[in-house]
Amino acid sequence: MSVMWRVKVAGLSLVAVSLSVELLVWLLRRLRPRKALNEALFFPSEIACVEHIFTPSSPHSCVCFLPHGVETSFSRLLRHILSTSSSLDLCVFAFSNMDLSRAVLALYRKGITIRVLADKDYTAITGSKIGVLHKAGICVRCNANSVHMHHKFALVDGRLLITGSLNWTLQAVQGNMENVLITEEPDLVQPFIKEFHRLWVLNDPAQCPKPSDQKPTQVFTKTSN
Repeated sequence: MSVMWRVKVAGLSLVAVSLSVELLVWLLRRLRPRKALNEALFFPSEIACVEHIFTPSSPHSCVCFLPHGVETSFSRLLRHILSTSSSLDLCVFAFSNMDLSRAVLALYRKGITIRVLADKDYTAITGSKIGVLHKAGICVRCNANSVHMHHKFALVDGRLLITGSLNWTLQAVQGNMENVLITEEPDLVQPFIKEFHRLWVLNDPAQCPKPSDQKPTQVFTKTSN
């Protein structure tokens, strides 16, 4: 065997060993249990531009006067919502925030299955986005009894729970002391899945007011916190 051939064989052997090590490391990473996501967000959130979250391919397209490229509690919340790949179940008392509404509508246009549970007394109030979602074609149901639907939680793909004191309103995001817990812990996610399913089956969609059935603006002002 010539010296040149031996050098080639040795070189190929080194490449094979290197590739084997890389493959082993990759397999170990894949097999290693991923740590469940647990995150706490607190509000009021710093006011910053969130346009780059909706248009990540054009991060510098917005020319507004708000701070850009700033990570805030609200931007984190939006990112988690927009991470939805198959289904979003939303159960929320007050929903008037334009950016949150924009996120839900963007998901719906992508073909994401979305279900919304809302309080019937506050669905049609001026400023509420529930009517907008309903008009867009999103399936909305409202509580059919006199007890307020005061929940504030969302389920992303049946794996991620978003819950806390935060109503989905501008006042809550920018003006109130609020909290949001985001978790993938199955022991926490599963009870919320069961509760959503229970309420979804319980409530008749015919109970939901039509978007045109508007109530006085001052009622929304008193209850938007």
